[in-house]
Amino acid sequence: MRNTIVAGNWKMHKTLPETHSLLDELIEKLPTGKQTEIIVAPAFTNLSNAVAHLEGTNIQVAAQNMHQAEGGAFTGEISAQMLLSIGVNTVILGHSERRHYFQETDALLADKVNTALKHDMRVIFCIGEELKDRQNKQYLNVIFNQLTDGLFHLTKEQWKHIVIAYEPVWAIGTGETATPKQAQEIHAFIRQEIDRKYDKNLANSTSILYGGSVKPNNAKEIFSQPDVDGGLIGGAALSADDFSAIVNAI
Repeated sequence: MRNTIVAGNWKMHKTLPETHSLLDELIEKLPTGKQTEIIVAPAFTNLSNAVAHLEGTNIQVAAQNMHQAEGGAFTGEISAQMLLSIGVNTVILGHSERRHYFQETDALLADKVNTALKHDMRVIFCIGEELKDRQNKQYLNVIFNQLTDGLFHLTKEQWKHIVIAYEPVWAIGTGETATPKQAQEIHAFIRQEIDRKYDKNLANSTSILYGGSVKPNNAKEIFSQPDVDGGLIGGAALSADDFSAIVNAI
């Protein structure tokens, strides 16, 4: 009923030769018979080469970000049309590092989502709380506000292009991981809120990924939770052995 997805966010890692080397390893080691969607998100400089390198495989390519404008005087930015012109039709938006380091707000992200959907792109939309939010027991409010401000202006029809990635900020790059119970709690809450805003069919058909220090030794337990539909993988996506083990954990 829902797509299972494992997406690797490479962040600011891998030169072009290193990208080709890792892609070769992934082609060799990743399973080809599974129903799971497999996505990699290299740096902008390597996207076009990655698309060409992966032609004919079951591995898709996503961008890590894009600008909300169609074009213009935005030095250093990349538009939706630029991504589409090189064969990239999926984009990650709202990653916690974009929110934190580049002060991307929910309002700005809503604009980016609108632009992506205008071009029929698929969006992996990231939400998640910081450690202080969890300690203050405000984490459900944070998640609700990010959903409401970033996505709940969309029509039901537009949601077919949306994948949600829950990433507890306190578990990204820290070695800490939400327990399977904690992950399930948030994923079930997200699904409940989609049901309340729209309906149960939409809630049950929306893929919700977990992102936050997923590794081969914890992936199976996390992915076994009923509302977890895969993962948005960071550090472990830079190792073909680790990433393939995580894909095989589903």
